[in-house]
Amino acid sequence: MHPDVVVVGAGIIGAACAEALSAAGVRVTVIDRGTPAGGTTAAGEGNVLLSDKPPGPELALAQASVARWPKLLATLSDLLGSELAEVEWDAKGGLVVALEHTEALAEFADHQRQAGVRADLITATDALELEPNLTPDVTAAVHYPDDAQLQPVLAATTLLAAVKRRGGQVRGDVTALGIRPGGLRTSEGFLSCGAVINACGPWAGQFSEQAGAPINIQPRRGVVLVTSHTPFTVRHKVYDADYVGAVESGAADLQTSTVVESTRAGTILIGSSRERVGFDDTMRVPVLRELARKAVRLFPRLARIPVMRAYGGFRPYAPDHLPVIGPDPRVPGLWHATGHEGAGIGLAAGTGQLIADLFLGRPPVVDPLPFRVDRPEVTPCT
Repeated sequence: MHPDVVVVGAGIIGAACAEALSAAGVRVTVIDRGTPAGGTTAAGEGNVLLSDKPPGPELALAQASVARWPKLLATLSDLLGSELAEVEWDAKGGLVVALEHTEALAEFADHQRQAGVRADLITATDALELEPNLTPDVTAAVHYPDDAQLQPVLAATTLLAAVKRRGGQVRGDVTALGIRPGGLRTSEGFLSCGAVINACGPWAGQFSEQAGAPINIQPRRGVVLVTSHTPFTVRHKVYDADYVGAVESGAADLQTSTVVESTRAGTILIGSSRERVGFDDTMRVPVLRELARKAVRLFPRLARIPVMRAYGGFRPYAPDHLPVIGPDPRVPGLWHATGHEGAGIGLAAGTGQLIADLFLGRPPVVDPLPFRVDRPEVTPCT
């Protein structure tokens, strides 16, 4: 039996879309040119954040996602069993600290509170009680109790396992080549279907051209350091206030800001960097040094902990910093779910629900209009 929908891309976004559709009874096949969950998702930190988003459409989608993730994980646990559905969900909360510009941090948090985010402005003393290893140079901080973390590969593979349990297919090493009436051309032949979802992440722009409906999605590279196993623990997801500016910036040159967090494996992840260098995956030592330098400024004890490895990946960047979610009016049957840049893990649950709502004609979980494909920043003039 032919699928109703083929999802191109088996990362966290494609997996979330496929899961939400399959939960509603839609027949789904997911294909990926490589290993499922092996691209951008495998290079992620697992951020599920409200703290880095100003009021607006992306924050609304993040709020829907943060509310949905625990419910979705409970559903997956019921379907697959607790062991197969383990994604290392950790509702640890976030801590944004300022070493200067305290007023800007307080103003940002105030705007978020007006949008319904729990953002508690605390003193430097309070911050050191929450994270005793922080530098005493902290001047102020904001505590975000609803920030969380999960393991990205486990999350994506669990969502895909649910799709398969409901009768769908997940196929790796299959490359999408373009859309024809009635289905999708692939490296394994023609795949009949009623609709195709472009969830190709940083490669979504390339596939959109093959599909005859180009969108402006570009790769933006990021790098993460991983320490060796250590008893040193960071209790929350901690980052400096510069992180918000780096996320919102559209600059192509290198930008770094400090993000530090512990993992259940006993390592510490240190990020983050952002630069637009195409698909150049060269590991640049100056970038690694800058990440380490800034992390040590925030947590001085990190200077004594060895870095075990570094890894990098490409995030799907949209010029207006908003995902592209919904149908493409230029090609019947073509849908997009991409452009989440570094927020894909956190936004995945809401994105999947929004795609399913729109596809099935249900009331959407958030206003879909800001994410439409036919906006000038994303769709080139023809």
